[in-house]
Amino acid sequence: MLSSIASLRARSGRKILASTLSIFLKPPHARILTRVQGLSRHRPFRLLAPTPCQLPTGLTYRCLSASCREDTDPPDSLSVRPDNDRFGSLSADMASRKLFRKSSSGIRDLRHQENEDEEASHLRPGRRNTPYWYFLQCKKLVKENKLQEALEMFSRDMLQGERLQPEEYNYSVLIGGCSRAGQLKKAFKLYNDMKKRGLEAGDATYTALFNACAESPSKQAGLQQALKLEQELHRKNCPLSAITYHALLKTHALTNHLQACIHTIREMLQNGHAVTQETFHYLLMGCLKDKEIGFRLALQVWRQMLQSGMIPDTKNYNLLLRIARDCGIGDTGLATDVLLRDCEIRKQRTGVSESRCKDIIDIDLLERQLCFQPDPQSDTQQDSRHREEFNSRQDSTYMMPIRKKENTSLPVNIPADSTAPNLLDLFEGKSSDVISLGTVDGACDRLALIGGAEGFLEKMAAKGLSPDLRTLTLLADMMEPGYQCLQALLKVAKQHQLKLDAVFFNSVIRKAAKASDLEGAKAVLSVMRQWNLKVDIQTFGCLALGCEQEKDGLQLLKDMAEAGLRPNIHVFSALIGRASRRLDYVYLKTILKTMSDMGVCPNEVIIRQLEFAAQYPPNYNKVSIHAAPEGTRSSNQSVKLFTTIRAAAIDCLNNQVLY
Repeated sequence: MLSSIASLRARSGRKILASTLSIFLKPPHARILTRVQGLSRHRPFRLLAPTPCQLPTGLTYRCLSASCREDTDPPDSLSVRPDNDRFGSLSADMASRKLFRKSSSGIRDLRHQENEDEEASHLRPGRRNTPYWYFLQCKKLVKENKLQEALEMFSRDMLQGERLQPEEYNYSVLIGGCSRAGQLKKAFKLYNDMKKRGLEAGDATYTALFNACAESPSKQAGLQQALKLEQELHRKNCPLSAITYHALLKTHALTNHLQACIHTIREMLQNGHAVTQETFHYLLMGCLKDKEIGFRLALQVWRQMLQSGMIPDTKNYNLLLRIARDCGIGDTGLATDVLLRDCEIRKQRTGVSESRCKDIIDIDLLERQLCFQPDPQSDTQQDSRHREEFNSRQDSTYMMPIRKKENTSLPVNIPADSTAPNLLDLFEGKSSDVISLGTVDGACDRLALIGGAEGFLEKMAAKGLSPDLRTLTLLADMMEPGYQCLQALLKVAKQHQLKLDAVFFNSVIRKAAKASDLEGAKAVLSVMRQWNLKVDIQTFGCLALGCEQEKDGLQLLKDMAEAGLRPNIHVFSALIGRASRRLDYVYLKTILKTMSDMGVCPNEVIIRQLEFAAQYPPNYNKVSIHAAPEGTRSSNQSVKLFTTIRAAAIDCLNNQVLY
């Protein structure tokens, strides 16, 4: 070792210090003792001066203590130490080091991160998402009509994957999606799961549940679930918001009777909620369920809405048109007493009572008006009861059974400068010459009672409302078929800058086809091309309602093939219905053969049509009343043919091969 140190010093041109050699010549324990003793005996002024020593590996060892040198050198030898033995003068000794280990803050951080990753690999993976994040994702999927994906994300990723505790809003958004899709069982399954987790449902959850009951395909099941939920809320004494009450009102309007809607409105008023146009909208929706007297009930609700100071909106007007199209008015004599006589009583009120009843809804009065049952009474009893009730309730209108009178038709010859009678004007307190209601047979007559198409649109304009596409489509269903009515509706559409669609023109075509005006229905097709609209399968289905003869039906099928459309079950049902009504069995046989060649299986409607066609006696001539072509089958052969066809159709139905 000494020889190596000497060789290094020789190469570097330096002398070996005696103190350095003395350190390495002593044993290790002697060196430690010497350092301690030297430190205790001598404390020179250069105590912190480094003392270099050459290690065997070429590195330099420096001792801060002066005793390492003073064991061999006398104290006065500090003055004769060469100049190159000062602090910093021995840096050249480090030149023999050839390898350096690189290190930086970035490398140390990277090494630390790798160690953390190794430790984290042995631990449970951390949670990266929150319940609110899943709420936003499910809400996005529900808006995109991807309800099943939202349900899978909630159950698989959130509950099973990350084991997160869901919140009330996570369930509310999913129940709302189920309600819009009509999935009643799934909605209440989520609600029961939420209760098991100890979560308190809010107004949004209850509103979604009631909407699920209203939109359920099975109205009876929806009503039962709604009643159970309503009883549960009453037991909990849970206050509901106006939105939740409207959802409950909608459920009763679609699944229950009108009296249940009245009770819900009474509960709303007792809890301090205001009645709005939306409230009357759902009440009108309840009138739509009664197809026999729904139009009369809707007029009574409309009158109460105007008396309460409510201004109807566009949705209310559209719903009134729909009720006028689909529902009847019932007995015209009773409708005259209910709608006209009560208005006469209302005119006899004083101005004070009229202003006092403004902006106030009498729910008890409304219930009596809508839910009363007429009882047969004598004229004297009816008149006396009418006077008593009128004297006792001068501040509000009271509806009661009144003696029926003979119908008096309205005058046919109306002056050109006069306007048609409008019951909506009468409800607003305006004078009218209407004495009684005449015969109300169809939708056109019911539309005439509310002013016709022109008067109805004028009434909307007076309220500051503009018709929408739904309004014009309903008017097209109710107006008399003809080119002039179509041009009037097109003018209104251009005036309000409405973009008509194929549904509107299909309504016009269907109206003309039902009136056996096939040429007028085909003329609408040219108008559709002017509005840059293309025909669809529904268009040909409406045209099929006017194909009375075989050539018209075959031409329709040919036109559909040229348009690249395949006839569906609804098109064939319309053609079979026309053929069976005309008793044209040749036409019916051709349609059935074409239907069989195209592989379209019958449904229940077609089977009922075939059963109707086979109900005639065998000796009846089941050939078309018009000139029949040669080779027509006899009546017995026709009966045998259609009995076979009916059996085959029922067999297809039993095998559930339906479209």
